[in-house]
Amino acid sequence: MVHSSGPSMAALGSELDRLAPALMADWKVPGAALAVVQDGQVVLTRAYGQRDLESGLPVTAATRFLICSITKSFTATALALLHHEGRLDWTRPVRDYLPEFRLHDPVATERVTVRDLLTHHSGLPAHDWMYLPGDRSPARMMADMRHLEPNLDIRTAHQYSNLGYNVLGLLIERVGDTTYEAFIRARLGDRLGMTLGFTLDELEASPEPARPYMVREDVQRPAPRLPFRPVAAGGISTSVAELARWMRLHLGRGEIDGERLLPAALVDLLHAPHVHCPNSAGGEFGEAHYGFGFRCHSYRGDRLVFHGGGLPGWGALMTLVPDAGIGIAVLTNRSPNEGVARPLTWHVIDRLRGREPIDWRDRGRVQREQSRAWMQAHQAEQARTRHPGTRPAHALEAYAGHYLHPAYGLMTIEARDETLHWSWRGLSAALRHRHHETFELPAALHPLLPDGLPLSFLTDRDANVVSLCVPFEPLVKDIVFVRTEHA
Repeated sequence: MVHSSGPSMAALGSELDRLAPALMADWKVPGAALAVVQDGQVVLTRAYGQRDLESGLPVTAATRFLICSITKSFTATALALLHHEGRLDWTRPVRDYLPEFRLHDPVATERVTVRDLLTHHSGLPAHDWMYLPGDRSPARMMADMRHLEPNLDIRTAHQYSNLGYNVLGLLIERVGDTTYEAFIRARLGDRLGMTLGFTLDELEASPEPARPYMVREDVQRPAPRLPFRPVAAGGISTSVAELARWMRLHLGRGEIDGERLLPAALVDLLHAPHVHCPNSAGGEFGEAHYGFGFRCHSYRGDRLVFHGGGLPGWGALMTLVPDAGIGIAVLTNRSPNEGVARPLTWHVIDRLRGREPIDWRDRGRVQREQSRAWMQAHQAEQARTRHPGTRPAHALEAYAGHYLHPAYGLMTIEARDETLHWSWRGLSAALRHRHHETFELPAALHPLLPDGLPLSFLTDRDANVVSLCVPFEPLVKDIVFVRTEHA
C-alpha cells in the first residue's frame, strides 16, 4: 500500500464537524453517519443530525439505515463464495441454475450468464417501475421479466438493472439451498459480527432505526413506507459502525482480524473493472467501469472501488481506496444524498492522501442551481406541450375500465366528478387532460408517484378505446396496457 501523510484524526474530525452540518443544511439532509477505515482499523466515526425529526432523536454510529445498492456488494461476494466452492460457475448461463429464468428474447434467455447479471450486461434497461410499488415477490418479478422488452443485445453496453440482481438473489437461494437472507447472515454477516436486516420491519424493530425523509419543493417530509422487494439489489440495512467491518474485509482482500473469508484473488476479481460505464463525474475522475457488485474509477489519480445507492428517503455511499488502505462510508436518511455523501468522501480522501481538498460544497451549489434551472425549463416545456384548447375525443366514461400488461400488471381508470382517476398497484391519483387523447398524472402529489406521467389512450378503427400506453421505461417503446373485462 502507498500512503501519504495527512492530518491527525482529531484535526480531520474537526474539519468534518464543520463541513458535514453545512452540507446537510444545503441539501436538507436530516441525519448522517460516517465511518473511516485506514490500515485495517476504524480510525474515525461521526454522526450528525437526527434520525427521527418528529421525535427529536439523534443519529449515532449505531443508527441503522437502509444501505440501498451497497447491498449488491454483499450479493456479489456471496456468489464469489459459491463460485470458489465449486457450487456454481459464474461463466455459465443463468438457466443452468434457474431453468425457469426467461427473458423476452429467447436467444438472450439461453445465453445470459451469471457474470452478465453481475455486470448489468443483459441488454435489459432498468424497468424500475416493475418493482418500485413494492407489491411483488422476488420470484414473481423474475417470472415477469419474460414480458419486458430489451433495448440492446446482451453484452452490448452496461445498463444498470436491479431486476438482474433480484435474479442473482434467487440463484443464491437455489444453489445455497437456503434463503438469500439466511445465506448472507450465516456466511457473511455473522462471521463479521454484523447485524443485518433485510426488511423494513427488521429495520424499524432495531434499537436505533433511522426514519427516511424526502424533499419536494424545498419542503422536508417523511418518505413513504415502501418495501424494497428485490432485496438482493438493495434491501440490506445496517449501521455505519458495522459497515466499517465490511470495508475492512474488502480492504483486507478477504481477510479480517486474522481470519480469511475469501481468497485474495477472488476479492481482486470482484473489484476489477469488467464493463465500461458512461462517465460524467468530471475532470478529477478517470474512466468508469463496473466490477462484480462494485463500481470502479479513479479520483485525482487514486484507484477507487465503491458503490452508492438511493431509495425513497435513503442515501448511501461506500468508497474504498484499496492501494492506500482507506475506506469511507456515509449513510443518510434523505434521498438523494449525493450533495452530502460525495463531498465528505472526497474531502476525507484528499486529506488522508496529503492533498489540498477541492471545494466540493461550492461546486455542489452550482450544480444545484443548474438542476433547478433545468427543472424550471422542463416544467415550462411540459406546459407548452399541454395544448389546453383541445378536448378528449370521447366522453370520460368511454376511457373508464381495466387495462392489463403481463408484467406491469393491472391499471384501472375511473370516471367520477367530471375527472378521470387512475389507480395502479397501490398508487392512485386524479388525471388531468393534457391534449387530445393524452392525460397525465399531477406533479409531486405523492413522493413516489411518477411526476407528470402521460397516459395516451388508443382506439380501434371503430373508435372504441382499446388500450393505453405509458412511458414507464424511456429506453423502450411505451408500455401498452390492453383493455380487459376482468379486474
